[in-house]
Amino acid sequence: MDGLSATLSDSHLWITGSIILALLFLSGFFSGSETALTAASKARIHKAAKDGSKQAKRVEKLIEDKERLIGAILLGNNLVNILASALATSLFLTLAGEQGVVYATLVMTFLVLIFAEVLPKSYAIANPDRVALAVAWFITIIVTVFAPIVTMVRLIVRFTLRMIGVDISEMGHALSAQDDIRGTIDLHRHEGGLVKEDQHMLGSILDLEDITVQDVMVHRSSMQAININAKPEAIVSIVVRSPYTRLPVYDGNVENIIGVLHAKDVLRAIRRAGGQMHRINARRIMTKPWFVPETTTLKEQLNAFLERKSHFALVVDEYGDIQGLLSLEDILEEIVGDIADEHDFEVPGVETLTDGYVQVEGTVSLRDLNRMMDWHLPDDDATTIAGLVIHKAETIPIVGKTYVFDGFKYEITSRSRNQITGLKVKKLR
Repeated sequence: MDGLSATLSDSHLWITGSIILALLFLSGFFSGSETALTAASKARIHKAAKDGSKQAKRVEKLIEDKERLIGAILLGNNLVNILASALATSLFLTLAGEQGVVYATLVMTFLVLIFAEVLPKSYAIANPDRVALAVAWFITIIVTVFAPIVTMVRLIVRFTLRMIGVDISEMGHALSAQDDIRGTIDLHRHEGGLVKEDQHMLGSILDLEDITVQDVMVHRSSMQAININAKPEAIVSIVVRSPYTRLPVYDGNVENIIGVLHAKDVLRAIRRAGGQMHRINARRIMTKPWFVPETTTLKEQLNAFLERKSHFALVVDEYGDIQGLLSLEDILEEIVGDIADEHDFEVPGVETLTDGYVQVEGTVSLRDLNRMMDWHLPDDDATTIAGLVIHKAETIPIVGKTYVFDGFKYEITSRSRNQITGLKVKKLR
C-alpha cells in the first residue's frame, strides 16, 4: 500500500512538473507574440496582405485594435503565469515543506524571466514580421475567445481612468502617419541605413505641405525681368545672356508684369523674321502671366503645375504686389537639392573657413544652409540667414557686430544700406 502511494505521489509530481513546463511554454508564446505583433512593420504587413497572404490579413486585422489585442494576450499570459506559480508552490511545498514557498519563488522567477520573457521577446524583436505571421492564427482564436472578458476589462479601465479625469476614448493617435514616417527616416539615418542626402530628400517630400512658395521663390530683388519697351535687339540680348528659359516681362515698372517670354519662342520669332531682330514683336510671342499667392504650399503649387502643364508662376502678396517668381525647378530643388546645368552661373554663397566659421552671403536660405551644413537653424520666422539675424537682433546690425542665438555665433562682415550682405556663422555646440 505504501509503495502504491509513493508511486502515485511520484506520478503526481511528474504530471505537475510537466504542466508547469507547458504553462511556461505558453507564457513564452504569449510574450513573444505580443512583442512581434506590436513591432511588426505595418507597411510590409499591408503589402503582403494586398499580395494575398492570409496570415498577413490576420495580422493586419489584429493590430487594427491594439487595445483589444494587448488585453487578450496579457489576459492569457497572466492566467498561465499565475497558474504555473500556484502549481510550482504546491509542488515545492510537497517536496520541501514550508521552505517550498521560497524555493518556488526563486525557481519560477528565474524560469519566467529567462524562458517566458527575455528569450521569446529577444527572438521576436529580431524577427517581428516572421513571428507575427506565424502566431497570427492562434492569437486570433485567443482574441476571439477572450473578447467578452477583454471588453469588460476595457470598460473597467476606462471608467477608472475617467474617474481621475483621463478619457482615453477621445484620444487619437499621438503621431500622424507623416510623423511616423519621419521618425522611421531619422532612425534609419541614426543607425547608418541612410546617407544624409537621402534623409533630406525623403524629409523634404514630407515637408511640401508645410513649406510655402515664399520660402523657396526667387525674390523680386534677384529676379531678372524684361522691359517690354526696350528695343527688340536688347530684348534678344537679355534672353540670350540669361541662364533662365522663361523671363517675366513688365511695362513701366517691375510691379506691372504683363507677360512671360520663353527663350524658344524668341528663337522661333527670329527664324520667322529671317534673322532681322528689329522685326520681332515681344508682345505677340509672350504668354499670359500666372499669379499665385505667397501662402500657397509647395504641394498645392506642385499639383497646380502638373494640372496646368506649366513650369513658371509669379508670386504675389495679399495686396497683389509682386514678391518674386517660382519655377517647377525650384520645387524639385527643394526635394533633391541644387540642380546645376551648363548654363547656371557659379554664385558664391557658402564657404567653410579654417577657424571653424562659415562665411555666408545674407541671401542664402536657411533651408539650404541647414541641408548643406547639417544644422538646425530655425526657419519659422525668416527665410534667409540675414533675415534670421535681423529677426533675432530686432535691429539691422552694423558691420563687426556679433550675436549668439540658439547655439550659433554670428558676426556681420558686410552690409549694403539696410541689407546684410555677408556674415560669418559658427556652431558653438
